[in-house]
Amino acid sequence: MPKIEIMPSILAADMGNLEAGIRLCEKSGADQIHVDVMDGVFVPNISMGPAVAAMADRVTDLPLDVHLMLLHPQNHIEAFAKAGSDTILIHIEAECDVEDTLKKIRDLGCRPGITVNPPTPVDSIFQTLEKGLVEEVLIMSVNPGFGGQGYIAGVESKVAEIRRRYPDMLISIDGGIGAETIKPAAAHGANLFVAGTSLFKAPDMGKAVSDLRASAETAYCTAL
Repeated sequence: MPKIEIMPSILAADMGNLEAGIRLCEKSGADQIHVDVMDGVFVPNISMGPAVAAMADRVTDLPLDVHLMLLHPQNHIEAFAKAGSDTILIHIEAECDVEDTLKKIRDLGCRPGITVNPPTPVDSIFQTLEKGLVEEVLIMSVNPGFGGQGYIAGVESKVAEIRRRYPDMLISIDGGIGAETIKPAAAHGANLFVAGTSLFKAPDMGKAVSDLRASAETAYCTAL
């Protein structure tokens, strides 16, 4: 079984005190920090830039999983790499040469990842995966743009197909992840879980992280 990892999305943190939110994630046993970057064009919201990623890199030793919800990510990957990103994910739906952009991410010393929106067929990424250009696949379980949305059931079939074809791939899922929704995602083969509201609104984030991890591990093992 691949390692189960919990990645809090700081989009759900108190924007007035992001540093404290990031430190809380680390103290609570999170595995990585997920940074959502939005341009107001590719998605209808605007969020964090390289300065936030650089701040996060300064205050935590946890890896930064940076999700670029940008129409033209190729124009920004160097800035996010310099800011300390460990993984940089772009969308298959973005207006760029996806394969060239993934190569550049790797050349900049970061782990390249590809993201698939709910309406997009999963086979749209297979050609890119076959070329060995991707180290993490992120399946969106909400339509991207805002935190706190409900989980879209059925996206697990994409996870299952990727796991079947690429047994060693890191597969993350993002959107509406909580105590119950993490179970089908893990049972179908996801091993990295982005959670925002369910963690930052929890009375005890440490317990919430631990509970999510335990639920995912049980569901993944049961499905083997």
